Amino acid sequence: MKKHIDHLSRISNQPVRHIIGLMSGTSLDGLDVALCRFEGAGRQTKVEVVQFATLPYDAHFKSEIRRVFAKKEIDFQHFTLLNVLIAERHSALVSQCLNEWKIQAEEVDLIASHGQTVFHAPRIFHGLPEYPNATLQIGDGDHIARRTGIITVSDFRQKHVAAGGEGAPLALYGDYLLFSQPGEDRFLLNIGGIANFTFLPGDGDTTRAFATDTGPGNTLLDAFARELFGVPFDENARIASNGRVDSLLLEILRRDTFFGKPFPKTIGPELFSTTWVQSALQQLPKGNVNPFDLLATLTRLTAETVAESILRVPGIAAPSRVYLSGGGAHNPLIIKYLEELLPAWQLLPMEKLGVHGDAKEAVLFAALANETVAGTYISGSMLGGIPLVGMGKISFPD
Repeated sequence: MKKHIDHLSRISNQPVRHIIGLMSGTSLDGLDVALCRFEGAGRQTKVEVVQFATLPYDAHFKSEIRRVFAKKEIDFQHFTLLNVLIAERHSALVSQCLNEWKIQAEEVDLIASHGQTVFHAPRIFHGLPEYPNATLQIGDGDHIARRTGIITVSDFRQKHVAAGGEGAPLALYGDYLLFSQPGEDRFLLNIGGIANFTFLPGDGDTTRAFATDTGPGNTLLDAFARELFGVPFDENARIASNGRVDSLLLEILRRDTFFGKPFPKTIGPELFSTTWVQSALQQLPKGNVNPFDLLATLTRLTAETVAESILRVPGIAAPSRVYLSGGGAHNPLIIKYLEELLPAWQLLPMEKLGVHGDAKEAVLFAALANETVAGTYISGSMLGGIPLVGMGKISFPD
């Protein structure tokens, strides 16, 4: 073990670290792999994305994950096996990328693996006062380290929960280190399966910075695209664009108490599921809506709850810039609605800040690993109401 500790110490003290960030989100579309070059740590962090790829999951692998994803009752044997299977699949995809990029494993210092979220249960969702916030990601780091031969940092969210947070969204830490800009209030909006944003105040006040979920992003759109139209997602909003927003259904959906809860807050498909939508549909006097209208309404729901959340942020004297990332940033109807709802705001691609929007979350987890290994924290320092802590468990190859 001592040789591993010594190796980790050398990585910590290197002027440059090469870290692969891995992200598999709630959309279950594939694995984002970002090879990043880091200099420094903390507010002096500099990052360059050297290589990036998204490797799609095959239909069978997606279906295996969906057997446990956001479900209260599961086959526990399958769940246990999936913890290893996901790690092995992610390891194979990392090796595939390294081979295609003509990079040796020895040239990579760390892998930062988010894993696959299978259940997210903050108190505001489970409602059990005697139980704490909780979240669970699988895809074991030991298996990734062993398979790739690269030290792996994983399971980041548990330390955030242990420090008093909800375990999500963790983007605040990386966003604060990489993208804060004195004199400019910034909103970094990620529209993944669940939509969330980070607010970075231009005055640098860490007590005002926070990250929060806003509600559904693509998760409901994708689920009903599969269920009603037999396609994995509504590409370019072609389906929703052929429907009309059902104002009554939208009103019923927006009555959910989650939308009115104070920031920061987190949620997942555990709440925003097809069952949740079906419950709203049953309240309509006419029953189910036209499938095209349903997709249009759910698209509008994503945009309205995002915009409403942004406009609720206190202390914003004037409209600011919103930098977009995630799959929803490619949905032209979501963007059209956001432009209507935020007419005085600048909606900009994440690329304006030097990181491709599709790579952003993988880069952020690489940044968290960089902080865990090389960062220092001032005792008592806070960010978004949570103590600044090093996150992630470290797994050695042998």
